[in-house]
Amino acid sequence: MLESRPAEVSLIEVGPRDGLQNETKVLTAEIKARFIKELAAAGLKTIETTSFVRADKIPQMGDANSLYALVKNLKGVDLPCLVPNEMGLDNALGSGVKHIAVFTATSDTFNKKNTNVTMKESFDRIGPVMDRAHKENLKIRGYISTVFGCPYEGKTSVDRLIEVVEFYLKHGADEISVGDTIGVATPIQIKSIIKELKAVTELKKIAMHFHDTRSMAMVNTLTSLELGITRFDSSAGGLGGCPYAKGATGNAATEDLVYLMHSLGIKTGIDLDLLAKASQYILGELGRETQSKVLKAYLASKDTTPCPF
Repeated sequence: MLESRPAEVSLIEVGPRDGLQNETKVLTAEIKARFIKELAAAGLKTIETTSFVRADKIPQMGDANSLYALVKNLKGVDLPCLVPNEMGLDNALGSGVKHIAVFTATSDTFNKKNTNVTMKESFDRIGPVMDRAHKENLKIRGYISTVFGCPYEGKTSVDRLIEVVEFYLKHGADEISVGDTIGVATPIQIKSIIKELKAVTELKKIAMHFHDTRSMAMVNTLTSLELGITRFDSSAGGLGGCPYAKGATGNAATEDLVYLMHSLGIKTGIDLDLLAKASQYILGELGRETQSKVLKAYLASKDTTPCPF
């Protein structure tokens, strides 16, 4: 297995934004800043920081300006921030953000539940955002949700996926995150989707974003590795989920991906002990348990069993 595996991969940490945005408890900017700094100390080089949205709509992200001010001087760390529209971009630029992310979904129903527009209508909103960001020399990340299935429509269209990918590329996206929003993806789907993506763009521009709802995230990650993907989104402690899909549990846990990669001899640049410390801190502030199997094992046995990787 994986005889041609890469020497290293990049893990994009999404816990501070995608993870915490879906938690019911609203944390202070200071708590979130400490979390981000501990993640950086663990070796994470790309940490999605916050979302420049209306505080009355998403109170978990209502402190975007103050939070970014607390972490923007971290050296050697890329801090992308989600912006939903041009007003969000204005606020992000005012805070000195250098890397933005935009989002849409292949499902019209999901899009309407999330942003009150269809997929194609979302292009009218995010196209100008990307064009302005490109002129400002910002890095641009494009998220695509419901790639492998929708909680409302079921199976989704590969043709619509490629339409979004081509739209993102046309408007200057540096990276495209392909999301298994409700955790239904299978290796067969992964192979089919990556084949289609490879026909329209370089795989180095693609990151896979898995949820572990059905315990398939690691299997799907292995399949993606075999097919040439080297960038993966993950969330410390498995934080997050999807508020528009019942039962859609957290993102693939960063600890689980780090353990998997290190067991294969693939470098991540991440210290698992320091990562576990960061996750333990934020989980304590949230008052919740982790969904990461590796972190659970680590916390249960850290005094007696050293991590082999």
